[in-house]
Amino acid sequence: MSCCLVPGSSMAAEHGTLADPTSSTFSLIDEDHTLANSVRFTLNQDPRVSFCGYSIPHPSDAKVNIRVQTTGDPAREVMQDACQDLMLICQHVRSTFDEAVADFKMSQPMETMEIK
Repeated sequence: MSCCLVPGSSMAAEHGTLADPTSSTFSLIDEDHTLANSVRFTLNQDPRVSFCGYSIPHPSDAKVNIRVQTTGDPAREVMQDACQDLMLICQHVRSTFDEAVADFKMSQPMETMEIK
Protein backbone atom coordinates (compact mmCIF):
# COMPACT_ATOMS: atom_id res chain seq x y z
CA MET A 1 0.00 0.00 0.00
CA SER A 2 1.24 3.45 -0.80
CA CYS A 3 -0.71 6.50 0.18
CA CYS A 4 -0.02 10.14 0.57
CA LEU A 5 -0.05 11.55 4.12
CA VAL A 6 -0.80 15.03 2.80
CA PRO A 7 -3.76 14.79 0.38
CA GLY A 8 -2.97 16.28 -3.01
CA SER A 9 0.75 16.47 -2.25
CA SER A 10 3.76 14.29 -2.92
CA MET A 11 5.67 15.52 0.13
CA ALA A 12 5.18 12.32 2.14
CA ALA A 13 4.05 8.81 1.30
CA GLU A 14 3.37 5.73 3.40
CA HIS A 15 4.52 2.32 2.21
CA GLY A 16 3.04 -0.59 4.10
CA THR A 17 0.37 -3.25 3.97
CA LEU A 18 -3.27 -3.31 4.99
CA ALA A 19 -2.65 -6.66 6.67
CA ASP A 20 -0.19 -5.17 9.20
CA PRO A 21 -0.82 -1.49 9.99
CA THR A 22 1.68 -1.61 12.86
CA SER A 23 4.70 -1.27 10.56
CA SER A 24 5.20 1.16 7.73
CA THR A 25 7.88 3.08 5.91
CA PHE A 26 7.27 6.77 5.30
CA SER A 27 9.04 8.53 2.43
CA LEU A 28 9.61 12.25 2.87
CA ILE A 29 10.47 14.13 -0.30
CA ASP A 30 12.87 17.11 -0.34
CA GLU A 31 14.12 16.36 3.18
CA ASP A 32 17.44 15.33 4.69
CA HIS A 33 19.06 14.29 7.99
CA THR A 34 17.83 17.44 9.78
CA LEU A 35 14.16 16.52 9.78
CA ALA A 36 14.66 12.75 9.68
CA ASN A 37 16.80 12.65 12.81
CA SER A 38 14.39 14.94 14.67
CA VAL A 39 11.40 12.76 13.74
CA ARG A 40 13.36 9.62 14.65
CA PHE A 41 14.23 11.10 18.06
CA THR A 42 10.60 12.06 18.72
CA LEU A 43 9.34 8.63 17.63
CA ASN A 44 11.81 6.87 19.91
CA GLN A 45 10.41 8.81 22.90
CA ASP A 46 7.01 7.20 22.31
CA PRO A 47 6.47 3.96 24.28
CA ARG A 48 4.24 2.65 21.45
CA VAL A 49 7.28 2.45 19.13
CA SER A 50 9.23 -0.81 19.11
CA PHE A 51 11.56 0.22 16.25
CA CYS A 52 12.29 3.40 14.38
CA GLY A 53 15.08 4.23 11.98
CA TYR A 54 15.69 6.24 8.87
CA SER A 55 17.78 6.00 5.74
CA ILE A 56 18.59 8.11 2.75
CA PRO A 57 18.47 5.77 -0.26
CA HIS A 58 21.06 7.69 -2.27
CA PRO A 59 23.05 10.84 -1.48
CA SER A 60 21.92 12.56 -4.66
CA ASP A 61 18.23 11.98 -3.88
CA ALA A 62 16.44 14.50 -1.69
CA LYS A 63 14.41 11.75 -0.06
CA VAL A 64 14.30 10.16 3.39
CA ASN A 65 12.71 6.85 4.36
CA ILE A 66 11.58 6.51 7.98
CA ARG A 67 10.66 3.01 9.18
CA VAL A 68 8.23 2.75 12.10
CA GLN A 69 7.19 -0.42 13.90
CA THR A 70 4.79 -0.20 16.82
CA THR A 71 3.62 -2.40 19.66
CA GLY A 72 0.04 -2.42 18.38
CA ASP A 73 -1.17 1.02 17.34
CA PRO A 74 -1.24 1.91 13.63
CA ALA A 75 2.15 3.23 12.51
CA ARG A 76 0.47 6.06 10.62
CA GLU A 77 -1.22 7.32 13.80
CA VAL A 78 2.04 7.12 15.77
CA MET A 79 3.90 8.97 13.01
CA GLN A 80 1.28 11.74 12.95
CA ASP A 81 1.48 12.06 16.74
CA ALA A 82 5.27 12.30 16.57
CA CYS A 83 5.07 15.05 13.96
CA GLN A 84 2.61 16.96 16.17
CA ASP A 85 4.94 16.54 19.17
CA LEU A 86 7.90 17.76 17.11
CA MET A 87 5.95 20.85 16.04
CA LEU A 88 5.16 21.61 19.70
CA ILE A 89 8.82 21.19 20.63
CA CYS A 90 9.86 23.57 17.85
CA GLN A 91 7.25 26.14 18.92
CA HIS A 92 8.52 25.96 22.51
CA VAL A 93 12.14 26.41 21.42
CA ARG A 94 11.17 29.36 19.21
CA SER A 95 9.18 31.14 21.93
CA THR A 96 11.93 30.55 24.50
CA PHE A 97 14.51 31.96 22.07
CA ASP A 98 12.35 35.00 21.26
CA GLU A 99 11.88 35.71 24.98
CA ALA A 100 15.62 35.45 25.60
CA VAL A 101 16.37 37.87 22.74
CA ALA A 102 13.77 40.34 24.04
CA ASP A 103 15.17 40.09 27.59
CA PHE A 104 18.70 40.66 26.30
CA LYS A 105 17.66 43.70 24.29
CA MET A 106 15.85 45.17 27.31
CA SER A 107 18.90 44.67 29.55
CA GLN A 108 21.26 46.51 27.19
CA PRO A 109 21.55 50.29 27.60
CA MET A 110 20.35 52.33 24.67
CA GLU A 111 23.23 53.81 22.73
CA THR A 112 22.84 57.40 21.82
CA MET A 113 23.11 58.28 18.21
CA GLU A 114 25.06 61.35 17.19
CA ILE A 115 23.53 63.34 14.39
CA LYS A 116 25.88 65.72 12.59
